Amino acid sequence: MHVLLYLHGFLSSPSSTKAQQTAHWLAEHRADVRYLCPYLSPYPEQTRQQLDQIMSEQQAAGMSVGVIGSSLGGFWGTYLAETYGVRTVLVNPSVKPYDMVSALYGQTLSNYYTADRYQMLPEHAEQLRRVDFPEPQRSELYWLLAQTGDETLDYRQAEKKYQASKTLIEAGGDHSFQGYEERLVDMASFLFEG
Repeated sequence: MHVLLYLHGFLSSPSSTKAQQTAHWLAEHRADVRYLCPYLSPYPEQTRQQLDQIMSEQQAAGMSVGVIGSSLGGFWGTYLAETYGVRTVLVNPSVKPYDMVSALYGQTLSNYYTADRYQMLPEHAEQLRRVDFPEPQRSELYWLLAQTGDETLDYRQAEKKYQASKTLIEAGGDHSFQGYEERLVDMASFLFEG
């Protein structure tokens, strides 16, 4: 059986629009795929441990895992692809999240969907650096989807990092990736039919 692991972005949650669109689309079109969308901590070491635990459980159960990672979830998707060899769709992924975290030191941050509040510290940027793969070695495992109108991240960083992989760069759009839902059929094919 297949599992689609959806990784949401920084300060987001399983209640995000794309996470919900993915869940509904799978329920309607791909009953053979189990949907898994954990609530990810903004704290990198906690997230790494959580994802390693999920992968351990899925592998022990003999599941075929495919990943969709959005924004910071794309950074974590890269970690999973390089570490566990899973196919991964990256949607407007964060390439250097430690730079963003460094800019947020001392601020109190709020989750967009919950009442949770956080503070980022220098150790969090260092934790992200430790799990970074600046030059992915498993280019065949990735499909990059990016839009040039992304107001949060510079799509050119992702375009450069994943240049050896399958890519779709669309003009315009925004950080949420306009037209995401229409791409789900192709994403599922990439992840599970390879």
